Amino acid sequence: MLTSVDADVIRVLGDPLRLRIVTLLARETLCTTHLVEETGAKQTNLSNHMKVLREAGLVETEPCGRFTYYRLKAEVLAGLSEQFAELAASAVAAGQNKRSCP
Repeated sequence: MLTSVDADVIRVLGDPLRLRIVTLLARETLCTTHLVEETGAKQTNLSNHMKVLREAGLVETEPCGRFTYYRLKAEVLAGLSEQFAELAASAVAAGQNKRSCP
């Protein structure tokens, strides 16, 4: 049974702006312009965050003319959810386990 969670993905999602971006992309595929409008972030700041999200495997890009659209990779979040579910199940199963002190 898995008892750990992907720390790199958790670290990436720990940033409030990146979590906001992921939340927005969970609703629809958006271009950079839309994300700037929705988050209020500057274009350069947003681009840096999108690079981190791409490198973590959370989003994929789709070029469309002079725009870049971003799509959330739902399977990555589903995998993370499964890891947390397994961790919770392990905690429930170990609830009665107590190691004796020496």
